[in-house]
Amino acid sequence: MVNISPAEHSHGIDLESALDFLNTLHPGHDRTDEQHQTDEHLVRPADAAVWFLEHELVHPDAGIRIGEADLARIRRVRTALREVVDSVVEGRKPEPDAVHLVNATLEARRPTRLELDGTALRIGHRHAETPVDDALALISEAIIEELATGRPERLRVCANDRCRWAFFDSSPTGRRRWCDMRSCGNQAKAARYRARLKEEAQDQAQVRPN
Repeated sequence: MVNISPAEHSHGIDLESALDFLNTLHPGHDRTDEQHQTDEHLVRPADAAVWFLEHELVHPDAGIRIGEADLARIRRVRTALREVVDSVVEGRKPEPDAVHLVNATLEARRPTRLELDGTALRIGHRHAETPVDDALALISEAIIEELATGRPERLRVCANDRCRWAFFDSSPTGRRRWCDMRSCGNQAKAARYRARLKEEAQDQAQVRPN
């Protein structure tokens, strides 16, 4: 079990970090058609705690315990958010169960309320029941706000089927297809080149006289 407590002054997460959360699970670059492999970065409860700490969603002081059940819930929310993002990128309806889980995650946190500070009023917030609930709600809010009021047409999934990295396309043209041109983009170019050479060799073999 890992002890963490809610962050007192960090009440949000940017879209890039929220998408990074989705990318804590992604297909491995060595995947083959016969054997699908995945890179799981949240293997243990401690991994989730470290991720939340690094993104300032929880406070390093001891406060709650993250166990295997919490880790399973974190992964389920991640899968649901990934389904929502994938559906937007692919132009299809998301699975209803994913939408339901994301909504339940969002409803766990009511971030805005009116508070009295002496004789003055200020906008305050209320944390969810647990820091894990709060962190998951904040991650969900960042993604859903982009879908509702941002530029959802700029959400991307790497065109390399062995990668599928989720990212936001901030390029001037809005036509970015790869998470990284130096890796996935070059791999795709090399694959197309090899396929073209193979096709040319087959064509030459067909026209070669006996």
